[in-house]
Amino acid sequence: MRPVAFALLLTLCACASAPPPAVQTAAPADRLLEDVRILSADDMEGRKVDTPGSAKARAYIEQRFAEAGIEPFGDNYEQPFIFTDKGASHQGVNVIGRIEGTARSHARRVLVVTAHYDHEGVVDGEIYNGADDNASGVAALLAIAGQFAADPPRHDIVFAAVDAEEGGDRGSRVLVSDPPVPLASVVLNVNLDMLSKNDRNELYVAGASHWPFMKPRLEALAAGAPVTLKLGHDTAAWGESQDWTTESDHIAFHERGIPWLYFGVEDHPDYHKPTDDFATIPQDFFRRSVQTVTQAVRAFDDDLDAIAKEAGR
Repeated sequence: MRPVAFALLLTLCACASAPPPAVQTAAPADRLLEDVRILSADDMEGRKVDTPGSAKARAYIEQRFAEAGIEPFGDNYEQPFIFTDKGASHQGVNVIGRIEGTARSHARRVLVVTAHYDHEGVVDGEIYNGADDNASGVAALLAIAGQFAADPPRHDIVFAAVDAEEGGDRGSRVLVSDPPVPLASVVLNVNLDMLSKNDRNELYVAGASHWPFMKPRLEALAAGAPVTLKLGHDTAAWGESQDWTTESDHIAFHERGIPWLYFGVEDHPDYHKPTDDFATIPQDFFRRSVQTVTQAVRAFDDDLDAIAKEAGR
C-alpha cells in the first residue's frame, strides 16, 4: 500500500501446491488475530508476488475462504495473471469468491470487498512481514465474510484477496478487466488496506469527496463507530498532505467510474519496514477497527439499491 519506491520483483517461481498452515478452530476475535499472525509469520517470507511465500499465503487464504463460507466462481478461487516488470515476466494470482445475497430483484447488484495479500518479501536479508500492510486487511476480509456467511447479505458480495498491489495495483486491474461478474452490476468497492496500527485510535475512510452521496452514510457510521472514524485523504483540494485516491487497489475501480471507499490508517513508523510484525499490532484497536468496517459493509449492503440509484448504476 502507498509505496514510497517500488522494489524489483523476485523471479522465483511460486509453488502453487505448497500446503497451507493448519487452520485451527477459534472464536471470531481470536480467529481474526490468528489470521494476521499466520499471514505475517516469517515462513510466509513477506508474501512477495511470484515467490514460494506468496504461494503458501495463497493456499492458506483459499483454505480460509472455504472455511469462511465464500464460494468460488468456478472450480477454484484462483484468477492467475501474467505481468512484465523491467523486462521480466511474473505470475500473480488473485483469490476470488462470493457470498450470494438473499434479494432476488430484477436488478442484480453487487458489492466488492478487496484486500491485497502481497507485500515486500525479503529485502537485504530481512523479512518484511507486512502484518499491517496488508495481512490486517485480508484478515478483516475473512472476518467480514464469516459474519455474512452466518447472516447472509441482501446482495451478492464478491470477496477478492488480490495479488501484486505493491508496485502497481496489478491484481485489482486484472480483477476489473476480467471480472467474475458483469462490471455494470458492481455498485461499490470497499477496499481494506492497513487497518491495525494507529496510536490515536483513528481509522480513515477515503472516497466521500469523489462520491458525495456517500458522505452522510459515512458520517452516520462514524457517529457510532467503535473507533474514531475520520473522513478524508481523498483530495488535495481539502488541503491534505496525502491524497490516497491512487494509492491502493480501489484505483482500478475509480478508473472505471465505479464508486469506492477505502478504509485504512495513516502511515506509521513500521510502514514498509521489517518491524511491521504481528507483535507490534495493538490488538484492541485492530478488533475495533474490524468491527467498524464490518458494520460499514453491512450498512452498505442494506442500502445498496439506493446507493446504485444515486450513483447512476
